[in-house]
Amino acid sequence: MCVTIDGDTVVDLWGGTADPTTGTEWKQDTIGHVWSCTKGATALCAHVLASRGELDVNAPVVKYWPEFGAKGKEGVLVRHLLTHTAGLPALRAPLPGGALYDAAAMAGRLAAEEPFWEPGTRQGYHALTFGFLVGEVVRRVSGRGLGTFFRDEVAGPLGLDFWIGLPEEFERRVAPTIPAPPPSPGASLPTFYQRAFTDPASIQALVIGNTGGYMLTPGETDSRAAHAAEIGAVGGITNGRGLAGLYRPLAVGGGLVSPDQLAMMGSVAAATQVDAALLVPTRWTLGFMKGTDNRHLPGPDSEGVLLSEDAFGHSGMGGSLGFADPVPRLSFGYSMNLQGPGLGVNERGQSLVNAVYRTLGYQQAHGGLWYL
Repeated sequence: MCVTIDGDTVVDLWGGTADPTTGTEWKQDTIGHVWSCTKGATALCAHVLASRGELDVNAPVVKYWPEFGAKGKEGVLVRHLLTHTAGLPALRAPLPGGALYDAAAMAGRLAAEEPFWEPGTRQGYHALTFGFLVGEVVRRVSGRGLGTFFRDEVAGPLGLDFWIGLPEEFERRVAPTIPAPPPSPGASLPTFYQRAFTDPASIQALVIGNTGGYMLTPGETDSRAAHAAEIGAVGGITNGRGLAGLYRPLAVGGGLVSPDQLAMMGSVAAATQVDAALLVPTRWTLGFMKGTDNRHLPGPDSEGVLLSEDAFGHSGMGGSLGFADPVPRLSFGYSMNLQGPGLGVNERGQSLVNAVYRTLGYQQAHGGLWYL
């Protein structure tokens, strides 16, 4: 866990077991898989280009990626990719083994895919496709692959130990992921997983099952091939310090982006009561999550993320989280190797967020979000 205020690190904590098979302790430089927290890093790359005037988020994607216009997608805007409204949460045709490790091939498949709904009319979390879609736009505009652009323009200048495509020399520092324990007898699963495991033709089943073995093959996401690949939706490797560092400049006024761009990054651009993929309420800016209180929902669907209304960031499967809150000039990062079972930030991470906000003098509204 790492917290910065006014750009200064005020909390930097680590502990626990990095690898239960060897008993290796979590060290200061241990890093791990932060899953969908990667989407925040990928979105920031797009916003860096937009801030420079090289990318228009309101332009059609085909302006930068002509092949993308197939199957009725000529009107899809860049903002639709960033807000999970493009209608491409999965691919229909079975993917070969290791498909997610070839970003160019995945971009080609998505360019040829027919949308699952009319783009711009519904919101549905693009769990694994987001990075290939936004990443390809970054590549077309900048001439550099997503991982290279992120290293050169974000992680390098900020001094972050954060990688989209991990060099082999750092592999020894990675803590393997420990999957969430199975639910106890009689316990329910999130509706997303219920649908995925009972309806093979559903979006949810395709998101989980049609990944070339990435999601369902035990140990695959911890393989060297997975860590080396540029998977801009879920493949990032870092720790709480890296996540807090990513959001540090955004918490204090921009740094990598202009004030106008920063305002767009923190403003709600899409929201729904029933996300077409996750099947729970979600709220989004252009590429980032906003605080969402789902505690009124039954069982494991009740997990969301409780932040202030000014905050924006991204969580990762199992409970990792990074965000910026420009009002208290706060950035926050939390990572772990033992995953929780829900879709949002579970009690471990949320309790840390709550402690930070209480320390800053915030109160929690009846609706769950924090306010001054």
